[in-house]
Amino acid sequence: MTENKLKLNSEKTEALLVGTRQKIASLTVTDLQLDDATVPFSPAVKSLGIFLDSTLSMQTHISFIIKTCFFHLRLITSIRRYLTHDACVKLVVSLIFSRLDYCNSLLAGLPASSIHGLQRVQNAAARLTLRKTKRDHITPLLRSLHWLPVNT
Repeated sequence: MTENKLKLNSEKTEALLVGTRQKIASLTVTDLQLDDATVPFSPAVKSLGIFLDSTLSMQTHISFIIKTCFFHLRLITSIRRYLTHDACVKLVVSLIFSRLDYCNSLLAGLPASSIHGLQRVQNAAARLTLRKTKRDHITPLLRSLHWLPVNT
């Protein structure tokens, strides 16, 4: 790197060791040596808004999406009584679905147990938008909003 007059900022640099849990546990390597900087391996790194974990299970990313979506749903809930139906739909689509849809191709092929949390977010958004309770069946609500369910 010094040959090309580049300098590594070791405080901002993260390294990720990718493999199965068993392979990663069997390794004794704890950091990466680049020129005079030592970069420790992280359990997950963020790149372009996507969290990648060492086993590529996407659990860290999915947990982050669920957490931020429910945070925004709580904020929308606090102002829901002041919003029209159309305004609420636009707000939910812009704040929630933009997060659910961003780089969703990376989630293809994951088990249904991993994706289930994203479906819970969409169900909560539909109930909030249509002012329904948890006891109301979700399928007719999603159909009335023309929202497709989250599938694996």
